[in-house]
Amino acid sequence: MGIIEILLLAVGLSMDAFAVSICKGLSTERIGARHMVTAGIWFGGFQMLMPVIGYLLGSTFAGYITAVDHWIAFILLGLIGLNMIREARSGDEENSDEEKKAEENPFAFRSMFIMAVATSIDALAVGITFAFLSVNMIVAIPAIGATTFLLSAAGIKIGSIFGSRFQSKAELAGGVILILLGLKILLEHTVLS
Repeated sequence: MGIIEILLLAVGLSMDAFAVSICKGLSTERIGARHMVTAGIWFGGFQMLMPVIGYLLGSTFAGYITAVDHWIAFILLGLIGLNMIREARSGDEENSDEEKKAEENPFAFRSMFIMAVATSIDALAVGITFAFLSVNMIVAIPAIGATTFLLSAAGIKIGSIFGSRFQSKAELAGGVILILLGLKILLEHTVLS
């Protein structure tokens, strides 16, 4: 996986955190740099941690399933992408309820922890696929974390300025990117090899 694919993957994985950050920006009256950094650290940190955990899980079982690794990558990325598209099209009622509960302090530890874990589950699955692909983890993990940090921090600011009208579009774009990456991996291992 080259640097362009890693960056596209990082953007795709960041879209959930970006969308949640927009909601956090909406629920905070006065946005400061500390809000942006807090969101970036939480979301970026978990987006870095989860692929490592997934990679370790995947590499433990790599010897058993290397013959079908491209199918696993395609299916996992496709399912994650389809789920993101479904969520984007159905609206964010669950997030709205969670955000309402956290309105008193949307940056409290409990709220941030729950949101960081929820937005990084797909990164865990992507980490599993990394175990079966030729991925430079030393490049991929920081790229995913940094991209998520920047987009989450930007999402806080954007949410405070523009509102929630772009949230579903960000999730939709992230889902499409993940599906296309899964398809590219499948084609590289079946048709193009």
